[in-house]
Amino acid sequence: METRSMNGVFGFVVLLSFLVYSSSAMLTPGGVNYEVQALMEIKNSLHDSHGVLNWDESSVDPCSWNMITCSSDKYVTSLASPSQSLSGKISPYIHNLTHLELLLLQSNNITGPIPTELGMLQKLKTIDLSDNQLTGKIPPPLAQLKSLQYLRLNNNSLSGAVPLELSNMTQLTLLDLSFNNLSGPVPRLLAKTFNILGNPIICATGKEPECNGTTTSMPLPFTLNYSQNAQPFGRPKTHKVALAFGTSLGCICLLIIGFGFFLWWRQKHNKEIFFDINEQHHEQVCLGNLRRFQFRELQAATKNFSNKNILGKGGFGNVYKGCLSDGTIVAVKRLKDGNAIGGDKQFQTEVEMISLAVHRNLLRLYGFSMTPTERLLVYPYMSNGSVASRLKAKPPLDWSTRKRIALGAARGLLYLHEQCDPKIIHRDVKAANVLLDDDCEAIVGDFGLAKLLDHRDSHVTTAVRGTVGHIAPEYLSTGQSSDKTDVFGFGILLLELISGQRALEFGKAANQKGAMLDWVKKIHQEKKLDMLVSKDLKDKYDLIELEEMVQVALICTQYHPSHRPKTSEVVRMLEGDGLAEKWEASQRAESTRCRANEFCSSERYSDLTDDSSLLVQAMELSGPR
Repeated sequence: METRSMNGVFGFVVLLSFLVYSSSAMLTPGGVNYEVQALMEIKNSLHDSHGVLNWDESSVDPCSWNMITCSSDKYVTSLASPSQSLSGKISPYIHNLTHLELLLLQSNNITGPIPTELGMLQKLKTIDLSDNQLTGKIPPPLAQLKSLQYLRLNNNSLSGAVPLELSNMTQLTLLDLSFNNLSGPVPRLLAKTFNILGNPIICATGKEPECNGTTTSMPLPFTLNYSQNAQPFGRPKTHKVALAFGTSLGCICLLIIGFGFFLWWRQKHNKEIFFDINEQHHEQVCLGNLRRFQFRELQAATKNFSNKNILGKGGFGNVYKGCLSDGTIVAVKRLKDGNAIGGDKQFQTEVEMISLAVHRNLLRLYGFSMTPTERLLVYPYMSNGSVASRLKAKPPLDWSTRKRIALGAARGLLYLHEQCDPKIIHRDVKAANVLLDDDCEAIVGDFGLAKLLDHRDSHVTTAVRGTVGHIAPEYLSTGQSSDKTDVFGFGILLLELISGQRALEFGKAANQKGAMLDWVKKIHQEKKLDMLVSKDLKDKYDLIELEEMVQVALICTQYHPSHRPKTSEVVRMLEGDGLAEKWEASQRAESTRCRANEFCSSERYSDLTDDSSLLVQAMELSGPR
């Protein structure tokens, strides 16, 4: 009788969750969610050698699946599986994802044609199918995507002519068709940037003799940039050139006079003046799937960057709370040394690459603003702030929420390190850079900014960026960072979640001069982990889970980067898979080093952090958050 009652309760819960989800999702006559059906067809048509598409057709809600992002009303808006070694074909059933805005399948081994059914997805803004093995022609129905802004089909084996219909796509910002086997004439496209490099049998103007893609061979060693005001091909007349030259010379003289007057006026009034590159244009400008904001718009949203609106301060700049004209609450990061961050093209390219990192545990970039003296990034506002601030707030985070934050942050870093293309190293993983949404889900922020500010450098950087207590020893001593640098910082983040204290505060409280790892190892060996747990938790935590999390933290913070786990291994350990083996291996490695009369890893790290010059430099670069 009791079993039957329990089964009834379970059935009611499943039915209730099904009804809640189906209220916003469309169902087939057989009661199957259209989007679940479409995603399973996509999965079945692909060969997933690494098992990354762990989708379950019995699931009611696809929003919990890997590589999937949903809107607030539970519709799939993003399918992002770059660099996953996927092969096979793209299923035409993809047209059932009617709310899809972002499709990222670049850098796989996908073959076959591009489904014409993509032209039915009217909300698509970004398509990236580059670096695959796609064949066939570019489907003309893609021209029906009136919202499409960013289309990359480069580095495939596409053939045939560029469809004439693509010339009607008014919203297209970037179209990359480079390195295919395209032929025939090139239509005049409205895309701001159009790349046709690496198609040796294509015709540039369509006027070449026998322009049929077979007998005419015309390499194009350049990128075509069309605009609505582009002049037709042909040589201008001499008198027009003279007139244009005279007009230009006169304008230059006027500009010089005007600029001199402006400098005199600015010095006299001693006011802060802001420029905006596109101040004369009032329409919304988009780059890929990003919005480009006017500087004045963000200046008004933040009340002229009032100190009262500051949400946080850090090495990259201040973050301000802002309210846009449509009522949207945003967070605006005003980067330090904005006029020193390379050129406009470089900044736009780096920002665009950051925006393509889409994952439920990564902070989504809304847009940016750029002037000769300012660089600003616009993000969604996170009502629960950062993990660092929540660890000090009331009511305290419970143990299960802290575990969920750790796993979410690890999954976000996993995407940056192993699933994103190009790979991104965070270089400042800490509680202050992990934000919390309305449901206290971990959202990793500030990723890619180190690369954005140090774009002239390779993986070896001359300036250490980070926060004392979180910086890996090899990064402090050599300036060389890698994904293992982030793993070290994540290990410290776990200890912050457990203790409720920042790394530097923790070291002072332990009276260890910052040697936190030494003390954690000591109390772990003495089985006194209760001394480590935040007093706010009291006794409301699982002792076994506590020990497992401390073990993961110590494995992540080993001195030698080669001994630290990959981020995918960290995620598996937090999920309860493989921790015992990794812990045993780390203990064997440490005992071997000690027998060889080497310094213990944490002691050597303490020696590094005792260097006051390094401490000062790192603190200046990061600052309070």
